[in-house]
Amino acid sequence: MDFTGIIQKNTKNNLSGQKLFQILLFIFCFLITKGQSGPDFNMLADKAFLKLYQNPDECISYTQGILVSDQNAEHKIVLQNIISQAFALKGDYVQSVNIFAQKEDIDQKNNLSYFMQVFSGYNLADQYQNLGLYNQSKTIITNLLSDQKLPKSNDRSLRITTAKLYQLQALNSGINRNYPEALQNLDKSNQYLGNHNEENRILKIENRIFRSSYLLKQNKSIEYKILIENVIADLESQKNQPFLLGLAYENLSQYYFLKQDYATSIQKLEAGLRLIENLPFNNLKIKIYESLSRNYYAVHNDAKYHQYNKLYTDLKTKTDSGSKEGIRYLVKLVETNQNKNIEFQRYILLRSSSVLIFILSLIILGLLAYFLVIRGKNKDLKKQFDFFEKQTSQKTQPAISNKTNTIKDNGTPKISKEKEDEILQKLEEFEKSDRFLNKNMSLSLLSSQMEINTKYLSEIINSKEKNFNGYINKLRINHIVQLLRTDSTFLNYKVSYLAEYSGFSSHSAFTTVFKSVTGMSPNTYIQEISKTKVL
Repeated sequence: MDFTGIIQKNTKNNLSGQKLFQILLFIFCFLITKGQSGPDFNMLADKAFLKLYQNPDECISYTQGILVSDQNAEHKIVLQNIISQAFALKGDYVQSVNIFAQKEDIDQKNNLSYFMQVFSGYNLADQYQNLGLYNQSKTIITNLLSDQKLPKSNDRSLRITTAKLYQLQALNSGINRNYPEALQNLDKSNQYLGNHNEENRILKIENRIFRSSYLLKQNKSIEYKILIENVIADLESQKNQPFLLGLAYENLSQYYFLKQDYATSIQKLEAGLRLIENLPFNNLKIKIYESLSRNYYAVHNDAKYHQYNKLYTDLKTKTDSGSKEGIRYLVKLVETNQNKNIEFQRYILLRSSSVLIFILSLIILGLLAYFLVIRGKNKDLKKQFDFFEKQTSQKTQPAISNKTNTIKDNGTPKISKEKEDEILQKLEEFEKSDRFLNKNMSLSLLSSQMEINTKYLSEIINSKEKNFNGYINKLRINHIVQLLRTDSTFLNYKVSYLAEYSGFSSHSAFTTVFKSVTGMSPNTYIQEISKTKVL
């Protein structure tokens, strides 16, 4: 027997077996490592999202700790979105947009996946909505959801982002009082949610709270009460959702207020306030303070009314100021990024000087066309926001005249019939909402929300009233008059509260405008209405 051959053969087999074992071990370790990296981040991000609804300050600290150690560009965008939302819940819109701006820097440096492109679009739509620019938010969401690839995806991350988009769209519809459409969007949002993690479960609870609110606004009291009480029972059993439970209590208080059961309404509001009193949920606090002041006024408790009215006014003024700064920041950010794109294309053009003249000519023509489109978008953006209203008319008039091809004798652009109809339609929708009650409503803010050129909007409004202030004030007075006629609760309010409720800066201004519209003072009008109610 040839022992030498056998030994050599066995040695060869052993070596190949060891090599195979090493390869298999390497593959196994690689798969384990790869499998753990995804879930580990997902679990950390999910915990951060849960903290978002428990304490925004803790959420920010926790998420920033993850952000420092995670170098993955897409992970950073997800984490920065959570931090941005935390600042928004605090009412700190400047910091919220600042975090969003850092996300934009990452966008510029990385080729992001399809999911992250969609997520970035959602992030921008969320920023617009936080700042009260609902039409811009709605436009972005509509464009994202029009991609057939998105709703059909089975990817969990894409599905939950789709659910968020439909939820945002439901809120946009609710702002415009299109409650049936809002409910449809909530149904669509729920279709993309499962029970995979805390984020899915929290979004489901939010959708139920929003649904209950829209049911109440449609006077579907029975459906509303069953739904909101079930939500509250579920949240009370969890004992770790102060924001959501506080929001649900505030929601339920509205039902009792409409029933004129002010004692129960106050009880629900104070229960909600106790949950978040020492937490920085400033936007929710504003809603609760306002509702408490309204309820205490109805029960003639002047001390409590003034206490909560002051808390509401101070906090609302602070967040409104932050909102304005946030809008300025966001507008500059969007414009800067578009300008960066233009400069980047110019840089590419210079680097391509060695290409054949014919091909170079085609590239130049293509880039010039691209620049014109981008610049056109920049001009449209400037027209949408009130912060560019002070631009000289020389920059805006040529673009308008080219579009309409008609000029008045004095050189002012003439509005085309199509544009006029569009503006009138948007004004009609605005008049059906209650956005004119916003104390900060101005011609420039309204033009940015409607995405209409300020000059065009002003000309149409001036054809309806003497000026914008007269137009808004008449809407406010007509609104409060309607409430006085249809809701006897408002007959018990002081004129100072009615003035503040309807968006006037002072009691005297409200009285002056009220008399100019109705022909009598508020007190006289209330007395006449009260007599009618008695009869």
